[in-house]
Amino acid sequence: MTPEKAQAYWAKTSALMWTMLGIWFAFSFLVHVFAPSLNTIHVLGFPLGFYMAAQGSLIVFVVALFWFARKQNQIDEDFDVAEE
Repeated sequence: MTPEKAQAYWAKTSALMWTMLGIWFAFSFLVHVFAPSLNTIHVLGFPLGFYMAAQGSLIVFVVALFWFARKQNQIDEDFDVAEE
């Protein structure tokens, strides 16, 4: 791989990594910061803040992991470094 191609590969991989860290931060910390103010709203008998903190974050994490794997595989294929 040429140095220019390697640098472009790392730029795309790094951008994806920072995007994932942003999603992780938002749903790990920001949702929990605002959870108490959402507890006045009830969904299916549970306070919305509790639901978003306990269940919503986990759902987002699982979806984000699958999305990340798909995007990284696409980047790998674009730069011909994909695994067989």
